[in-house]
Amino acid sequence: MEINGGYAGDAERFADLFADSFAASEGPDEGALIGALVRDILARTDPSDLHCFTARDGEALIGAVCFTRLRYDDDPRRVFLLSPMAVAPAQQRKGVGQRLIRHALAELSAAGVEAVLTYGDPAYYGQVGFAPIAEAAITAPYPLSMPQGWLGQSLTSTPLGTIAGKPRCVAAFQRPEIW
Repeated sequence: MEINGGYAGDAERFADLFADSFAASEGPDEGALIGALVRDILARTDPSDLHCFTARDGEALIGAVCFTRLRYDDDPRRVFLLSPMAVAPAQQRKGVGQRLIRHALAELSAAGVEAVLTYGDPAYYGQVGFAPIAEAAITAPYPLSMPQGWLGQSLTSTPLGTIAGKPRCVAAFQRPEIW
């Protein structure tokens, strides 16, 4: 397996991986929603506010993850949101996602990102260092339908602690229905 930054200029294949992965696990409507979200992320997010990583087995795209900038009005730290994450259905439960996330977090840390937040399964993301966070300590951009899924980790030697201020996410995530 080879892990790289970017999506090699193949935005459609990249977005299709997310659509297929989410359709297989959550149903066709969720697959369509997440595929559209990824297309929107790629089309409207400033490159300085976006980091994408892919996992490939030869020519086959088997995993992908996006990180977008999350700004807090009263905190100067460079914070990114891990979302979404996808692994091809035939490649799931083989460690692809865990290796992809670990690689991405190391690259982000080297690039000066100080904290990463995500909204997902605590058991899955806990395996790569994410821990539950209280919304009182770090506010989510929109009300969360499952607050136990609000997770984060520091990419520095300083604990995550609180992040002050109102959060502002990239345009693609400014949709309450995806939170």
